[in-house]
Amino acid sequence: MVPSPAEQPRALPSPAEQPRALPSPAEPPRALPSAAELLAQAHVVALPLATRFRGVVVREAVLLHGPHGWAEFSPFTEYDDAESATWLDAALRFAWEPPVPGTRDRIPVNATLPAVGPAEVEGILARFPGVRTVKVKVAERGQTLADDVARVRATRAFLGAEGRIRLDANGGWNLDEAERAAHELAPFDLEYLEQPCATVPELAELRARLHDWDLPVAADESVRKAQDPLAVARAGAADLLVLKAQPLGGTAAALRIAREVGLPVVVSSALDTSVGLAMGAELAAALPELPYDCGLGTAALLAADVTDRPLLPVDGAIEVRRVEPGPALLQRHAAEPARAAWWRERIERCLRLLAP
Repeated sequence: MVPSPAEQPRALPSPAEQPRALPSPAEPPRALPSAAELLAQAHVVALPLATRFRGVVVREAVLLHGPHGWAEFSPFTEYDDAESATWLDAALRFAWEPPVPGTRDRIPVNATLPAVGPAEVEGILARFPGVRTVKVKVAERGQTLADDVARVRATRAFLGAEGRIRLDANGGWNLDEAERAAHELAPFDLEYLEQPCATVPELAELRARLHDWDLPVAADESVRKAQDPLAVARAGAADLLVLKAQPLGGTAAALRIAREVGLPVVVSSALDTSVGLAMGAELAAALPELPYDCGLGTAALLAADVTDRPLLPVDGAIEVRRVEPGPALLQRHAAEPARAAWWRERIERCLRLLAP
């Protein structure tokens, strides 16, 4: 269990000094590919999931090819163009710029458990061989705290006493609900609570209420969906940050946040294909310290992937490497024409937002 930092976080730079996921005016202009060049080798895929995940049963993504290999563009369909443009920026940097050097070639990962019933827990976790940590989804709409307790109890039974359990509420609890859930679930020896509440003030207040507990609070949406990704740390509202390369604009942008924040970080994914997971692995490999198992094993939740060599957990870890899609798999899992057109138009709109 990682102890909570001191009540007063170290001083952080002012908002004007914060790193931004999108290119800032101070950065030199970039030569972006044209829409025609970008779409000429784009492949829109639709991959079935092995189990429903936050209402999703099919994961759509666009694979793009550049001078340095393949990248993924896969913001969720409900995201607007301004937010999605950051994901496109990440893909362009990954495929059109040289790789970011790293210090490790394997990344320890956690299993991710959707909001399933206790009878399904063992079957899903068996898809993550060798993992020692499980991130359990909680606060699912339409479910109760009793459902969460049953799921966590089954997870602890599967892992045994030595395994680690972290909870991810995706901001689904209000402050009082989060405090109650923390009390109810504490007997299962939790590693941390991820985004228990939606807002930074709620996270700060919850952290104050849990001051005497050895139960860290992690911020995810309060980082990747925020105009100022370091505001949550400046407010003393988190003990650690969850960093996702795609939503933050790529590996280099996420590394800038990690350097500035002065808190531990854990790298995670957004239910990517193996191509997208390769970007997360690059980020995790480049961090000077990696105190937590990373949420990069989610290819195990897919019933199909785009490569014959998917980044699946082996002995609790995934490799750090670029992923090459298989032509037959790209064809087999190609999205329907209407969906492909929707994604291609989305890329064109987002590319215009990135243009200098």
